[in-house]
Amino acid sequence: LEGKYIVLCTKKGIIKKTKLEDFSRPRQSGVNAITIVDGDELLDVAVTDGSNYIMMAVASGRAICFEEEKVRPTGRGAIGVSGIDLDDEQDKVVGMICLSHNDDTKQVLVVSEKGLGKRTPFADKNEETGEWETTYRITNRGGKGVKTINITEKTGALVGLLAAEEKDDLMITCKSGITIRMKVEHIREAGRATQGVKLINIDEGDEIAAIARIEEQEDEELESGDAVNDGETENAE
Repeated sequence: LEGKYIVLCTKKGIIKKTKLEDFSRPRQSGVNAITIVDGDELLDVAVTDGSNYIMMAVASGRAICFEEEKVRPTGRGAIGVSGIDLDDEQDKVVGMICLSHNDDTKQVLVVSEKGLGKRTPFADKNEETGEWETTYRITNRGGKGVKTINITEKTGALVGLLAAEEKDDLMITCKSGITIRMKVEHIREAGRATQGVKLINIDEGDEIAAIARIEEQEDEELESGDAVNDGETENAE
């Protein structure tokens, strides 16, 4: 447990970091991990080593990337601090990812509510220095961030942010129950400020409800009847 942290993120842009050892004496009824203010909700949780990059994305299409050291560890009952500044009351955080400083295999995967998406490398190698540099500008926490997808009427709002590798699969589920599974490597790479490409055809009035990453080793454990065929959809009943 030593040197490990729990990072929590809320829909209103609050970020909180607590030492993992603070949760070493759990109660049967559970323990309080964060104080949530009225109108907010806990969105995501990650375990880190204290030296990662943290990225948060909002429905309006922006994302912020800052060093984990910018978030001071606090006790279990604390509220946390601002991670990203929201445009208005209607905006909300849709995802958080934590990435290692030296991880050049991860890509930032985003999907909009009307089925468009893309992947962007988190880091690129500088041809002159030979060193890896992050695609997203590293800033202080609490700012507005930069555009991670170009939101238009065609795309709809951003609904998900994931850190994925080419060998992973992506599962997309619509509000109607339609689900599609595809390989991440089949999703086109695109720049940070583009709108991406169509990943799934959505009926009028339907929207993307959730996305999830399926790791390669998880795929090997699934029985053939449990998986959705690559590139095909099924109607979950």
